[in-house]
Amino acid sequence: MAIIMASASEEESSITPELALQKLIDGNLRYASGNASHPNQSLERRAELVSGQHPFAVILGCSDSRIPPELIFDQGLGDVFVIRTAGEVVDNASLASIEYAVDHLGVPLVMVLGHDSCGAVTAAVKGGEVEGHLGSLMDFISPSVNQAREMGQEGDLLNSSIDNNVHNIVEALENSQPILSEKVEREELMILGARYHLDSGLVEILE
Repeated sequence: MAIIMASASEEESSITPELALQKLIDGNLRYASGNASHPNQSLERRAELVSGQHPFAVILGCSDSRIPPELIFDQGLGDVFVIRTAGEVVDNASLASIEYAVDHLGVPLVMVLGHDSCGAVTAAVKGGEVEGHLGSLMDFISPSVNQAREMGQEGDLLNSSIDNNVHNIVEALENSQPILSEKVEREELMILGARYHLDSGLVEILE
């Protein structure tokens, strides 16, 4: 079965990375304040998308059921290209999905979204044996936990590990060759990390 990929020249939007980020921030503020507008969810919007998609941002987030990106950023159909794995773990399939959105859909922004009380990171902090394929998650996240320990962040090990995990994923994506790194170098793509706070509903951009 042939897979038809959209051409970037046909699909990409003129939106800048900075404007894409502002759209996410504005949407999150609406959501967190209880004033979500639930945009682009009409029958007309659904019909518009039959011929193609033009998302303005990629969100690589956790599979946690409490953090659906379309809701917490108050976006609608066709607005954001979402990849979710436990602990935001990046494998070949998720990396290829990001590359597709960036290279074939012209998406200018990739956000790596961690969150408070992440179960995958908590398991990596606790250590010990895990069953089944969970070990692959621990292998990916454990270096961020070890990094926190080496930096003397034992007092707040979980939160430090959550942020380290996000930072490390951002760095890996920025250096991913050839597609993502070249887009970043040409300033056509912004890749950044963020953290969702369960209590307030706010997303914090990580420096």
